[in-house]
Amino acid sequence: MSERIIPASMQRVYDQWHFAPAVRVGDTLYLSGLIGTEADSSVSDDAEQQFHRVFSMMEAVLAEAGCGIGDVVEMTSFHVNLADTFAAFSAVKDARMPEPHPAWTAIGIHSLLLPGALVEVKAVARIPGS
Repeated sequence: MSERIIPASMQRVYDQWHFAPAVRVGDTLYLSGLIGTEADSSVSDDAEQQFHRVFSMMEAVLAEAGCGIGDVVEMTSFHVNLADTFAAFSAVKDARMPEPHPAWTAIGIHSLLLPGALVEVKAVARIPGS
């Protein structure tokens, strides 16, 4: 049995692109790849702002499922221009994610769906108390 997790702020994404921001299976939450978009679906020219938006969006999805950023056990990030953005992304990640840090894989890619997007992050979290 699985449950789709769709915060109200992301219902438009589900309706338009036909994917859930996350799916809960038992005590595990699988987050779809998230790009740090603004409310109007645009991406900022500022890399650090994009990175903070990704984590804010992750927090919204996690909260909808009853967990938080500290419950993330595995994360994969896909970076455009990995060499140029890795240090800034790592700094934001370390500021936003508490210890103990999750397993993490960072992958360099050519492009993402939205022009100007620099990173997409997907994650797996354990839902506490399940």
